[in-house]
Amino acid sequence: MTVGILGLVGGSEWNDGCSFDEYLLDRSRTREVTLLPTAAAYERPEQAIAHATKWFSSLNAHVSPVMVITRQDAQDPNYAQMLADASFIYIGGGSPLHLFSVLKHSMCYDAIVAAFSKGAILAASSAGAMVLGDPMVDPRGGGLMLGLGLIKDLAVMPHFSSSSAELKHRTQSLAEPDVVIAGIDERTALIRESDGSWKAMGAGSVQLISNGSEIEITALAARVQLAV
Repeated sequence: MTVGILGLVGGSEWNDGCSFDEYLLDRSRTREVTLLPTAAAYERPEQAIAHATKWFSSLNAHVSPVMVITRQDAQDPNYAQMLADASFIYIGGGSPLHLFSVLKHSMCYDAIVAAFSKGAILAASSAGAMVLGDPMVDPRGGGLMLGLGLIKDLAVMPHFSSSSAELKHRTQSLAEPDVVIAGIDERTALIRESDGSWKAMGAGSVQLISNGSEIEITALAARVQLAV
């Protein structure tokens, strides 16, 4: 089996400039997006759903939310089955710490990984992109912590162009030499194709830093592994 395409988005998802969404839809061979609004649990997840619905409607696609808000929800076999059956899963932004605590070692996270390993598209923005890595950037100060670990040795810094120089320096200085820090601008995606190649799409840019130096995107194929 071939894994699906992975899209790591730097935030401000579902807005003009997110050209990669049409690209991912085309490759998913579906017009249905299965949305996980978990990270927005404390920010009115219904607003995230409405925003996504409006955006994907403009792309002739339908949004189906899976209302995993709490840890108990993440252990619901019905929700897990919805995710396992999905062809395009999108994890929205919000609180990375809440998202991590809800999904870690859960039925729903296992279902996401299973769907992705069978070829489903997996897009994740801001908090979503952060938690998929291991290590993960700690939002409380820029240090590094344990992530869900779908992507090994890649730590995502979303909203990169608007992040402070102090925060960028702290994260980069604390990272182990073999870890790649991916600074991803808003409305921009770092995309891993099924064949293992990587590229950037969208309105902004992606900066990759390892051991204090910038590296080319072509280096990611050899440096970053998936845990599937």
